Amino acid sequence: MEKIVAALRELGVEQYVITEKHTDSLESFYVKKNLDLTRREDTTVRTVRVFRPFEKDGEKMLGDSEATVRPGMSEGELRAAISRAWFAAQFVANRWYPLPQGVKEPHRPDKGGFAGRTLAESMKTMAEALFAEDRGEDVFINSAEIFMRRIDTRILTSQGADVSWEQYEVWGEYVCQCPAPQDVETYHQFSFREPDTEALRREVRQALAMTSARAQAVAAPRTGTYSLVLDREQMGELLSYYVGRAGASMIYQKYSPFQMGDAVQGEDVTGDRLTVDLVAAEPYTAFGVPMADRPLLEEGVLRTIHGGPRFAHYLGVEPTGDYRAVRVSTGSAPMEELTSEPCLHAVSFSDFQMDPLSGHFGGELRLGFLHENGKVTPVTGGSVNGSILDAQGRMTFSRERFRVKDYDGPLAVRMEGVQVAGA
Repeated sequence: MEKIVAALRELGVEQYVITEKHTDSLESFYVKKNLDLTRREDTTVRTVRVFRPFEKDGEKMLGDSEATVRPGMSEGELRAAISRAWFAAQFVANRWYPLPQGVKEPHRPDKGGFAGRTLAESMKTMAEALFAEDRGEDVFINSAEIFMRRIDTRILTSQGADVSWEQYEVWGEYVCQCPAPQDVETYHQFSFREPDTEALRREVRQALAMTSARAQAVAAPRTGTYSLVLDREQMGELLSYYVGRAGASMIYQKYSPFQMGDAVQGEDVTGDRLTVDLVAAEPYTAFGVPMADRPLLEEGVLRTIHGGPRFAHYLGVEPTGDYRAVRVSTGSAPMEELTSEPCLHAVSFSDFQMDPLSGHFGGELRLGFLHENGKVTPVTGGSVNGSILDAQGRMTFSRERFRVKDYDGPLAVRMEGVQVAGA
């Protein structure tokens, strides 16, 4: 870091952000319940972002560019990499904006459930939870990968920031198999910042049951308009629409019409009104400014526009930093009520996506449950294509909660009038 700062001074760079990220990770690979391979990685990545003020056609500009400083670089190579970034920054004609004043604070250790334990101890805890529900021969986990990480981040800026913090995270993926009546495999993921073993066990139970149902499913739902119930992993993706559209960059560039105080869920809401908080997944922004949880929506009304210093300055709002994690208030109905009326309960997609530009969501259906005429039929195939702009006024959320790394909120939602392409 000292060599980087010295090189910046030699080149006359007055505004910069240096980010150092040290990751210590333990990776385990399983075939069924048998540990097949472990791998340890220890990496350090440093990036240097330089900011170059200049004028263009009489207007003040602030260009920026970034260099990656690799381990093992000589001082000459380091200086050359930063010099290239400094040269490139003069061609990035962004309107001028002030860089925020950072803070200088002591290192923040992680105080969560993984702290004070070795990666191997934490890995053992999560692996035991993953396989605890795998007890049968008719449906089972046939392979899994678990990644346990400790990340130390430091940010040093020309604006006075010198902060560092420690974080732990675990994520993984596993494949469930059911050989009969047809041999099927289903792919699943998990991610946590805390050792929530009970939540992982619940998810594995659900995954095994879903795989067994997938082996029974042979037909696609009929093409038509459905009441659609989404749950679990799809919830965070669906509600990312509001996080994305409340971003300062989206609003400034006219991709989003959101304004503070707008009823962004619509004026005529007959379902549940959304209350969403932005959660500071990291203690500081990319510029070393402290982050805090903030209200995004209160009863469907926009309370925060979030973003970095550039677009926040252009809009005249506070530069909050960029958020991705949310906490959502639960809804009015128990899960069983959401599926008590005819609906398509879609539990697994090949790749469920939300487009924050258009509000359209959808994906190819791997497994769903068709509730109609008093019967529940597993279905597979076809695709879902809906618009949250059409559905948001009549969304009903579950009372039950679901929690993963960047989403803590209702387990499920019911939406009306969603198009399904099928048989």
